[in-house]
Amino acid sequence: MALTDSAVRSAKPAAKAYKLFDERGLFVLVQPTGGKLWRWKYRYLGKEQLLSLGQYPDVSLKDAREHREEARKLLAAGTSPALAKKSAAIASKIASANTFGIVAEEFIAKRESEGLKETTAAKARWFLSLFGAAFNSRPIAEIMPHELLKVLKKIEKRGNRETATRMRAFASRVFRFGVAHTLASADPAAALLGALIAPKAKHHAAILNPVEVGALLRAIDGFQGHMSTKLALRLAPHVFVRPGELRHAEWSEIDLDAAVWRIPAAKMKMGIEHVVPLSRQSIEILREAEQQSRGEKFVFPGVRTSGRPMSENTLNAALRRLGYTKDEMTSHGFRATASTLLNESGKWSSDAIERALAHQERDNIRAAYHRGSHWDERVRMAQWWSDHLDVLLGGAEVVPLMLKGPR
Repeated sequence: MALTDSAVRSAKPAAKAYKLFDERGLFVLVQPTGGKLWRWKYRYLGKEQLLSLGQYPDVSLKDAREHREEARKLLAAGTSPALAKKSAAIASKIASANTFGIVAEEFIAKRESEGLKETTAAKARWFLSLFGAAFNSRPIAEIMPHELLKVLKKIEKRGNRETATRMRAFASRVFRFGVAHTLASADPAAALLGALIAPKAKHHAAILNPVEVGALLRAIDGFQGHMSTKLALRLAPHVFVRPGELRHAEWSEIDLDAAVWRIPAAKMKMGIEHVVPLSRQSIEILREAEQQSRGEKFVFPGVRTSGRPMSENTLNAALRRLGYTKDEMTSHGFRATASTLLNESGKWSSDAIERALAHQERDNIRAAYHRGSHWDERVRMAQWWSDHLDVLLGGAEVVPLMLKGPR
């Protein structure tokens, strides 16, 4: 006779456990403690077995019957329901240990072991934090495109379009890493290409007019702030490396006698060592910096902590103090200034200028050739550029214009 829900509910515990049978092998085991456990008895390969289906009332009579029918279908297909349940539990345990957050950390750690820059790794972990704890705790194999899109759209609606776009790209790299390690079967981020609003291209503000460049150099010469900041500002236009590369410059990388600065691949955006020829003016500035940071690791140490490099905002803040807004000039803008004026001079090959800017050559063989073949030209160009900056600093060989100088 089939059980009823009221019969199960009203069943009282006894001194010994007893069973209340339903149909097709399903029964509830009433324990002396009052617990009521659903069990299903079946035969597999000639042997009697029991399958646990949960506890009443968490699992109702209706639920228990549905679980029994699902198990019967597995049995009819030749699969042991108990083994299937055990396998599902193991798979669930593995999935919970391979969440998006855990796999992402493994991916970042791998990239760090391959020489990923500290700042890039920090940015990757920042992206990971933006996904949120709920998303990061999801098994990577279970994440669907719509779940990922929901998180990215939330970031996009805040006005952070570029961040959302870069988060999608980061997620895609993590998913591909997961696929390669059989932790996921697909990359749901790939399906979201074109789903986000494309961010507007950002250009670092830069002064490109020679007369205004001269005014800027004179303003830097008159800077009244910290000497280390002033020296970094003075050196920036001569070497025109990226601001992060300048801030993280170490004395161990610089050979003043050989007039060379070797920036390790780990510090470069493209992950390739960059060698900077130093002009006489650059060496003079570095000699002054040597007096300021003698015995320190960094050429331009932080103001508060000498064991760390100058902070990220120091140079831009100094330019603001000199009266230049973020729409007029940035520390990154020295690269655009050099690129524009060097190209306009007509004296140097575009390949030499691109190498000086450490722009990556897509063809690895061509890149290796160009690194060597343009070195002599780059050495001459570095000295010419510094001499030209001196001319602009002095206000010579340019037509005076009524320009707004540093405020």
